[in-house]
Amino acid sequence: MKKVLLINTHLTYPNWTEGTLNNSFIEKAKSFFETIGFEVLETKVESGYNPDEEAEKHLEADIVILQTPVNWFGAPWIYKKYVDEVFNSGLFSKKFLTGDGRTRQDDSKQYGTGGLLQGKKFMICATWNAPAEAFDNPSQILMQGKSTTDLFLNITSNYKFCGFDILTGFNCFDIYKNENKAKDLENYPAHLKSVFIDK
Repeated sequence: MKKVLLINTHLTYPNWTEGTLNNSFIEKAKSFFETIGFEVLETKVESGYNPDEEAEKHLEADIVILQTPVNWFGAPWIYKKYVDEVFNSGLFSKKFLTGDGRTRQDDSKQYGTGGLLQGKKFMICATWNAPAEAFDNPSQILMQGKSTTDLFLNITSNYKFCGFDILTGFNCFDIYKNENKAKDLENYPAHLKSVFIDK
């Protein structure tokens, strides 16, 4: 049976962000994958975790999906701590990688090609205060044409470094001003199908 790991990195701020929307996306993904016969592994970072056990979950999973709010243009700080601890576990055990890809014997080997987790897939599903039009548009002052993919390079690079394929993410924009959250939730399974099943 194939497995998917759903990582919820929402960080609660009482009376401001309670995590309801991110939890809803997790439940949509869980339902989608269970319907097609996957075993679902879950981690809610805020609730605590064991780094070695999380590394093993990454080894078991065929697919890893990060569910995250975007706080100050990145995932909440608890996710950086999670990555440092979990990926260090995978590094020290030599289960994620045994080097950075380069060798003294072959100068053509590139940095970032030493990952052992080839064939696995990683995707980000993110909730944003920013509107969609802030991205991929050179006339926008802040992002200056950069995409959400550009913004998440610091996250996706960790997975690519270890051998994962990075798939097109899903974004729920403008969550405080836009009333499309329900439609985004409704459309999420179709996106999952397009990137994981139809390819």
